[in-house]
Amino acid sequence: QVQLVESGGGLVQPGGSLRLSCAASGFTFSNFAIWWYRQVIGQEREWVALMLPGGAVTNYRDSVKGRFTISRDDATSTAYLQMDNLQPEDTAVYYCHVKGVEPGWGQGTQVTVSL
Repeated sequence: QVQLVESGGGLVQPGGSLRLSCAASGFTFSNFAIWWYRQVIGQEREWVALMLPGGAVTNYRDSVKGRFTISRDDATSTAYLQMDNLQPEDTAVYYCHVKGVEPGWGQGTQVTVSL
């Protein structure tokens, strides 16, 4: 069955870095675009980053451009989100998402940026 499992979240000080991972199984990972979203309690889930199949095309929301980097390893069916120069406004639960599979969401991993 399809599974998406995020990991790598935690507590970090402003200016710090984290690397999130999304381990996928149950489908042909290399055929699908990978999205990262984030959600603050009480707010809508928002798109953060996207990588198309093959890895050549990426896109980011403006607030994370130059700080976050999405990548994928199709050999291990894993997606990554490298997050540098983290700021308190990046605090959220981060989810990986795959459109076209069910379920297309993982359980999320909490990222907290605070002194």
